[in-house]
Amino acid sequence: MSAERVVVGEDGVRRCWWGDSAPEYRPYHDTEWGFPVADDVRLFEKLSLEGFQAGLSWLTILRKREAFRRAFAGFDFERIARFGEREVERMLGDASIIRHRGKIEAVINNARRALELVESEGSLAAYAWHFEPEPQRLSTLPARTVESQALSRDLKRRGWQFVGPTTVYAFMQAMGLVNDHLDGCDAGIKVDQARATFKRPG
Repeated sequence: MSAERVVVGEDGVRRCWWGDSAPEYRPYHDTEWGFPVADDVRLFEKLSLEGFQAGLSWLTILRKREAFRRAFAGFDFERIARFGEREVERMLGDASIIRHRGKIEAVINNARRALELVESEGSLAAYAWHFEPEPQRLSTLPARTVESQALSRDLKRRGWQFVGPTTVYAFMQAMGLVNDHLDGCDAGIKVDQARATFKRPG
């Protein structure tokens, strides 16, 4: 990828252009985005938050992430699966999160589907990492890939909601199934190292 879109911050760190575009992005870009994750709760959280991002910026969601975590029981999908209308109404009255009934109800639905998936596949991590593509560097970042389309299709078949191929690809980028840091980005080198030693679940 072109290093022209890598910027050097005032702290001397080379980042993908977006990672230096807002203060909240710096730690997220440097220590989270692209690093491989095998924790089911973190994977479920990210899929859920990507669903909330639909039509919004990730920065908006990132700024509200702690509020989302409070509202959704730390994204413990075993607990969320027991949520009902009372919890939905509570969250619709919570101004610290995105108050969208369809997206709130989708997280609850997806928590129930996650329990089914864990029962059949062993873990969310084992299931998700099954869709990891072969490593490659692309000249431009895609909005979706063959793998994200396959994962999206299979999730929808299993009854998941708000998991379109673009949403799913953003999930794959963030959770380290691909390394889409730009060439020359300092974090990208660390992500490559982390992926090289990461034990794939399942």
